[in-house]
Amino acid sequence: MSGELDQEMLDKLMAEAGMVDDTPPLVGSVQSATQPTPAPVVQPAPAPMEDASKVAVHQAHFAPLPATGPASETTRGMEFLMEVSLDITVELGRTRMPLRDILALNHGAVIELDKVAGEPVDVLVNGTLIAKGEVVVVDEKFGVRVTEIVSPAKRVASLGGN
Repeated sequence: MSGELDQEMLDKLMAEAGMVDDTPPLVGSVQSATQPTPAPVVQPAPAPMEDASKVAVHQAHFAPLPATGPASETTRGMEFLMEVSLDITVELGRTRMPLRDILALNHGAVIELDKVAGEPVDVLVNGTLIAKGEVVVVDEKFGVRVTEIVSPAKRVASLGGN
């Protein structure tokens, strides 16, 4: 026997190894001579289904959780959150103007707002109203003295839309 294998011998060896591809070739398919033929994928046959009455079912057992109380987890989480920075906005008032009026604004123009002088300003945290207060001056800078904390129910209601 020479060192070469013929097609019949290759087919026999592949059959013995369980690597036979019984799918018929596509009609009219042409494969480029520069692209190698992909090797057939051999997948093991699926295991036969067992009768459900023969399957043993056992309750799962888990190791107990470590004895860290929920209070300690909450405290640690809150301490972590205390370092998060939030945007605070103090809203003096609002108004709505047509584009032509906005484009006509110039130095010295006055924009009339929806709030009356002396009415409390809104304090918003990340866009959510949380308090109301009055404008004060501290060392030549504006500030707000909080006069009312908005109830949680009102805060939740304001999230639905302003």
